[in-house]
Amino acid sequence: MKKININALARENVKKLQPYSSARDDFQGTASLFLDANENPFESGFNRYPDPHQKKLKQVIGALRGVSADHLFLGNGSDEAIDLLIRTFCEPGRDAVLIPQPTYGMYAVSAATNDIAIHSVLLTPDFQLDTKGVLQAVTPSTRIIFLCSPNNPSGNLLRIQDIEHLLSEVNCLVVVDEAYIDFSDQASWSERLSEFENLIVLQTLSKAWGLAGLRIGICIAHPEVIALLNKIKPPYN
Repeated sequence: MKKININALARENVKKLQPYSSARDDFQGTASLFLDANENPFESGFNRYPDPHQKKLKQVIGALRGVSADHLFLGNGSDEAIDLLIRTFCEPGRDAVLIPQPTYGMYAVSAATNDIAIHSVLLTPDFQLDTKGVLQAVTPSTRIIFLCSPNNPSGNLLRIQDIEHLLSEVNCLVVVDEAYIDFSDQASWSERLSEFENLIVLQTLSKAWGLAGLRIGICIAHPEVIALLNKIKPPYN
């Protein structure tokens, strides 16, 4: 396995953060009244706060994707996972992300919103990775490389050997956004987490599943990454 110290990449304030504890965190029983949550006790279908850890949904998605629940983070669409990854691992005004272009626009929007430098490298004329250019653009401040495969908007898969090369060579996180993977016959990169500790995979139920209104984004990563994301996420995302 490509070894990397996940905690060394995380922001110091995130590592020290005491996560918010909700009423559902403090009590796991079946009481009908949760006075500390100030919920309406009369059932309407929408009177209860949801499970902040989405345990049942993670079991279903984990079975569907072949991963255990401790490798899963569920967000308000993949966009929330993108934003939280940047907020977890990138120090504002100091760190950078690397984005091969053209690609999905929210990587740059989230980085700019969080005052993170954006380093861009053009894809080749056939929309493949310029691996030499990407590696030359990586600096000590680079915390995350965002790759989209199948790529949005070009629609092509990035070459497996190119992604393997980047994962093996860099000491930062490599995010492979697989929003459109269900339209492809290529296996998900989530099947290779055991080989690369710096690999993070994003998926969604919005595209092939046609469930965009549910806003379910999926982040598949090593448990150390998932634990950090859970520390800073909104309690009922």
